[in-house]
Amino acid sequence: MSRITRSMESILDTRAGRIFMRAHYAPATLAALGAMLLAACTLGTPAAVSDIRYDLGPAPKTHPSVVPLPAVRMFEVRSPRALDSDAILYRMNYVDPRQTSSYAHSHWTMAPPQLLTQRLRSALAAQGAVLSGDETASAPLLTVELDQFEQDFDGEDQSHGAVTARATLARGGKVLAQRTFTARAPARTSSAAGGVGALSAASDELIAQLIAWLGMQAPLAAQAQ
Repeated sequence: MSRITRSMESILDTRAGRIFMRAHYAPATLAALGAMLLAACTLGTPAAVSDIRYDLGPAPKTHPSVVPLPAVRMFEVRSPRALDSDAILYRMNYVDPRQTSSYAHSHWTMAPPQLLTQRLRSALAAQGAVLSGDETASAPLLTVELDQFEQDFDGEDQSHGAVTARATLARGGKVLAQRTFTARAPARTSSAAGGVGALSAASDELIAQLIAWLGMQAPLAAQAQ
């Protein structure tokens, strides 16, 4: 029931809602409401809301960097198997930080590595040339490995989007530079929609960090030619 309850957009998951319920409803009424919720879980949800699909939303406007970015080759973002699905993951740190769950009725339109690949390619293309990883050009190869992409709950009504990725810049099998990036963004609501908004903002922050780092590697990439 915990996954189903959280997936209902936290209608009854705010402090105000809980206080109102305790103050204004008798135990019998609460029992009836619980029975109705259980029936809804058993019978299923209407088709219109049974599976809500999310992406990262419109990309933020980008401004040309002061330092021109080197042209790079890039494969799709890689990730562990746990992130290679359309599940929207969350972790209840205040209960058990070792356990992850997923929303039952909300999913990504595609797996997070694919969403991040699209976002990153778009951002790089706005700053310089980005080529496919299997092209034979002499441009260095940028590899990105996604390690974390989840909504973390620090309390019942407090959560944030957490994204962690490692970027490697290499040429001819030689590593030129490598760095791990981490970004966090607060969620406005304790729900799937709130988590998606926070993960979108965290993804954009991580990409901004990565592009700034990539600009710093331009002299190194040029020397390695």
